[in-house]
Amino acid sequence: MSVKTLLGSVKSLPNHAGIYQYFDANNKLLYIGKAKSLKNRVKSYFRFEGGITPAPNLSPRIHKMISETHRLEYLLVESEHDALILENSLIKQLKPKYNILLRDDKTYPYIYIDLAQEYPRFETTRKLIKGSHIKYFGPFSSSHKAILEALYLLFPLVQKRGCLRDKKACLFYQINRCLAPCEAKVTKEEYRKVVMDAMELINDKKRMIKRLNEKMIQAADMLNYEEASRLRDMQSAIKNSMHISLIDSAKLEDFDIFAVYIEGKNACALRLFIREGKVTSSTHTILNATDGFDKEELYERLLFEYYTPDIPYLAKNILVADELENKALIAEALEERCSHSFNIQTPKIGDKKSLCDLAVKNAKELLLLGINGTKLTLFESLQSLLELEHTPFVVEVFDNSHLMGEATVGAMIVCKSGKFTKQNYRHYHLHEKDEYSQMRELLSERAKRFDKEAAPDLWLIDGGEALRSLAEDILESVGANVDVVAIAKEKIDAKAHRAKGSANDIIYTKRGKLSLSTSDERLQFLQRLRDEAHRFAIAFHRKTRQKRANESSSLKAAGLQAPIIKKLIDYFGSFEAAKKADEKTLNALFSKRTAKKVFEAINMDA
Repeated sequence: MSVKTLLGSVKSLPNHAGIYQYFDANNKLLYIGKAKSLKNRVKSYFRFEGGITPAPNLSPRIHKMISETHRLEYLLVESEHDALILENSLIKQLKPKYNILLRDDKTYPYIYIDLAQEYPRFETTRKLIKGSHIKYFGPFSSSHKAILEALYLLFPLVQKRGCLRDKKACLFYQINRCLAPCEAKVTKEEYRKVVMDAMELINDKKRMIKRLNEKMIQAADMLNYEEASRLRDMQSAIKNSMHISLIDSAKLEDFDIFAVYIEGKNACALRLFIREGKVTSSTHTILNATDGFDKEELYERLLFEYYTPDIPYLAKNILVADELENKALIAEALEERCSHSFNIQTPKIGDKKSLCDLAVKNAKELLLLGINGTKLTLFESLQSLLELEHTPFVVEVFDNSHLMGEATVGAMIVCKSGKFTKQNYRHYHLHEKDEYSQMRELLSERAKRFDKEAAPDLWLIDGGEALRSLAEDILESVGANVDVVAIAKEKIDAKAHRAKGSANDIIYTKRGKLSLSTSDERLQFLQRLRDEAHRFAIAFHRKTRQKRANESSSLKAAGLQAPIIKKLIDYFGSFEAAKKADEKTLNALFSKRTAKKVFEAINMDA
């Protein structure tokens, strides 16, 4: 702890709302907090007798954090409400070491139906659908596909999107799975009654499972064992999505319940969704932290991770199992974020209290099961092996590609919970000449966007220790707490050894380098990520080369020589950028006569 720097910063804090940030001696961001009064809040962490030391009443986690704190930064805002909004935004972007971080798994699927359509169908969505007659059911966890399949099995609905377009009854009508509105064999009113009956069943899991069970017995009696097996699996999927017993309560309407159970360095956060007095679904997240948890902070993270503007349906009432100091403030911030009013309660008596107690009990059981009943996941195993600060659920992988310095591009692919999310892939045109500078350009461009696209858990670099260290420096410059690992082919005689079956990848971490067996699933996972980034980079490189070849051909046809074309494209990076150049810029690049000729050529089709 730097006594002079930190002591002076703490004693000079203003009595004003804001957020504070603690950094260690290596400029690594440790923690982001909010305060109604920065002066009072930050001073509460310290004692000042004979210098500056951590306060004795701190939890072990916070005491360790303060012991590592080397310097302090702060930002002033207008109110405590603004501080809460900014705090959550920065935590999501920069992932500080001692803030509680959750997986971004808030986009649970919903079943919806557009009642404005003549013959509406049930569909699934994870985002808000535009329309004034949309009815949502959920959110669901893993059961949404089984529930949707059950609806179309139990009710004679329009089975496929294209059915109505064909204007002809199909096989589904012949087997009594559809009423053939395509041939007007059913009125809109009769069909609407079928839809209403189906809507009643969606949240009534007991009745749905009972109906499926009856169909399963019928199928088995008719020796149709394949169909019986399918129906059995459908029932299991619906049952297994319910961590909490099926409860009916006529007094309850729509609630979201959040409960937390903490056991030492482990915690379980449980979400329970009740719609029209019935449990729709429940989801949970198991967390572990070397230095323990702060319950209030964990609840805050849960609420801010879940409630976003694009959620299809937002319940007004939120029940939390524990009393929160900042309930009103959190509700106000969520209302501003979602344009929807919220009422956050901690019930003391009655049905609501019983449900919260039940949620805590189930969170405890799930935590004990998670600790004692399962082995480490691939992600947890990677975290342990590579000594990462974060469990690498969200990984960004980087690679660049060029051909003898031509058409240099960079690529970033994203993997979330083991699945490639191609909508998050990005590619870049690079201007630097050597690979080290190209990677610096690529990573710097990504780091600039942490405010718009939150930082991941891990950066994986295709390269060695030099590029890994470069990535660390770039992250440090923007204050982001992201783990960095590099992976490179083994080099023999200064060349990457790529003989099939013999290539030995080296993994570079902050603690040093290691080599794993080619059969190790952790190595194979990292290789799969690296290879996908390489594929994406190569594909964009080829596309860029082809495009430049076409551009060069058109410029040659306009009378420009190859050296002039190369100089033009190298300088601007692309034909599109060159077309935006004015004559003044071109005059600085070429002779006046050549610049005029280039200007006319690139604007020939304008």
